[in-house]
Amino acid sequence: MSFTHAATGFTGVRRAAAVSLSLLQLTFGTTLREQEHLVTKLPKTRSPIHHVIVIVGENRTFDHLFATYQPQPGQTVGNLLSKGIVRDDGTPGPNYWLATQYSATDTAADGYQIAPGGKTTYPLLPAPLTGGPSSACTSNGICTLAEAQASENGLPAEYYPYLLTGGNGQASGVPDARIANVSDLPSGPFQLTSSTFSYDDYAASPTHRFYQMWQQQDCSISHATISNPSGCNADLLPWVETSVGGGANGTSQPTPFNNASTGEGAVSMGFYNVLQGDLPYFKYLADHYAMSDNYHQPVMGGTGPNSLMLGFADALYFSDSAGNAVVPPHNEIENPNAAAGTNNWYSQDGFWGGSYTNCSDTSAPGVAAIQSYLRSLPYSPNPNCDAGHYYLLNNYNPGYFGDGSNAYTDTNTANTVFTVPPTKQSSIADVMLQNHISWKYYGDQWNQYLVDKYQQHFGTVGAASDQYCNICNPFQYQTSVMTNNSVRTAHLKDTADLYTDIQNGTLPSVSYVKPSGWVDGHPATSKLDLYEGFVKKIVDGVRNNPQLWQSTAIFITFDEGGGYYDSGYIQPLDYFGDGPRIPMIVVSAYTNPGHISHTYADHVSVVKFIEANWNLPKISGRSRDNLPNPNVDSTNPYVPENSPAIGDLFDLFNFTMRTYR
Repeated sequence: MSFTHAATGFTGVRRAAAVSLSLLQLTFGTTLREQEHLVTKLPKTRSPIHHVIVIVGENRTFDHLFATYQPQPGQTVGNLLSKGIVRDDGTPGPNYWLATQYSATDTAADGYQIAPGGKTTYPLLPAPLTGGPSSACTSNGICTLAEAQASENGLPAEYYPYLLTGGNGQASGVPDARIANVSDLPSGPFQLTSSTFSYDDYAASPTHRFYQMWQQQDCSISHATISNPSGCNADLLPWVETSVGGGANGTSQPTPFNNASTGEGAVSMGFYNVLQGDLPYFKYLADHYAMSDNYHQPVMGGTGPNSLMLGFADALYFSDSAGNAVVPPHNEIENPNAAAGTNNWYSQDGFWGGSYTNCSDTSAPGVAAIQSYLRSLPYSPNPNCDAGHYYLLNNYNPGYFGDGSNAYTDTNTANTVFTVPPTKQSSIADVMLQNHISWKYYGDQWNQYLVDKYQQHFGTVGAASDQYCNICNPFQYQTSVMTNNSVRTAHLKDTADLYTDIQNGTLPSVSYVKPSGWVDGHPATSKLDLYEGFVKKIVDGVRNNPQLWQSTAIFITFDEGGGYYDSGYIQPLDYFGDGPRIPMIVVSAYTNPGHISHTYADHVSVVKFIEANWNLPKISGRSRDNLPNPNVDSTNPYVPENSPAIGDLFDLFNFTMRTYR
């Protein structure tokens, strides 16, 4: 791959290395010979990209955000508008039936089903219920601009007022009166925003756990079509929300039980409308840089396992101190079979309940349904479930605290027993360390977390605020990183260090960036305008450093879809996923404005980009980065012809460009 800059005449990788010299190096009086020496020390790359920044928000699908996005001339996009499911004003379109939602039946006699029978169309959606703070001040404790600024350092000045606004003004778990026609919604997607529900309002958070999400997608080979060969219909989202919700840790189903009992209703079907002013900054980035409309969360379910895929390209299993697979405590093993006398109330599931599954054992609860479905697919994906291994499927705390101490063996009463034992599995961090590629994980409020390892100040306002996300940092689970003091202290940093590194031009080759819980965009606890502000501060900082801008790619995505509806194709890769589409925007000097990639990808594609760009080996023999890049049929660019396959994201760039934007 060759590319020439008109001003310098440098060609290929060596030219890219010269351009990517940090601002610090170029302004501290280095001679030409010294600069040439520095160029030779930079790791060789396949492209002009010498700095990758991966920013990860929380819990939004592609259609949830870009349902009505209209692409630039010459580009196409797959969303609710282009498919005729909704019109540009957010109302039902001529093909609204494609997103029809159903109730179903799954009893104890059935055993867990991912494509249950007894399906019946909802005449109207179960009313979406309220979520998030009633008032930002009374619920979150942030009541003044000074408190907002003291609680979070990751926003441009004009975004801080959003921390003071957006409360729903209602009781919890009641039909959300802000939603137009909340009790009279047709059985499909609905627009969240209106004259009574602003883009700045807190929204509710739907169910997004492993077995629930598989079931919501209603995957069966009997549903398969040419355009949807995996047969995942995404037509049971409200039913799973209202029949089991987030689970209840093995407790009995409440009596009486109705569509409001889980506290959600049909929250999952809401979407924003960029044509009416929602997501103004992300729409700007999509219009002026590049975006994928076929990028997926890699695991069905929530934040923890999907974040782990960014680091390990694999699922973690329960192990002893030597790294051997062992059986977790009984109450930590998933059982999604319906409890006796219920319709789909899982026997053992919940945030502090079951989270592991031995998916090699088809007699284990929940396993047979998924394994049978995978075997039915024409390309028969490998489930990737080693015998006797109990894999983590949902959110548990990492095996180490930030100071490197063992969190799994810590018996302090402030600690939680729902913690993953430290893992000896390899990650992309090991690969980069072994090949001398610099990297850092920048966690917002990491410094405060270091002095508050039990996070007893989580939610505290002001300088003591500790909204650091421990389950989001894949390297915090890992023995090789966390028990090596020099590695841990050099590579795990606060976002305060990120802003300094951007300004000084001292970014490492690879940067992972996680906003705090205040600004990560998570529904109910954060908002999208706050995540937009967090991203904008980073993008503006890089753009304001010309040398850094010419050698940097910023990947902007979300950990997973949060349980919201999405109409995109899902390609099962193994037992764990993939899951629904999530946004991926790439900001770089090397993107064609408004370009939309249809190549199938997920979080492991970020790993593949790093490996391909720096010529690195794969993480392990079983990690997903071994999957090939997709072969694409032009008649259906969303479905790889050589499934299972995931891209390496290079198609989001144009490295033949001769001028920088």
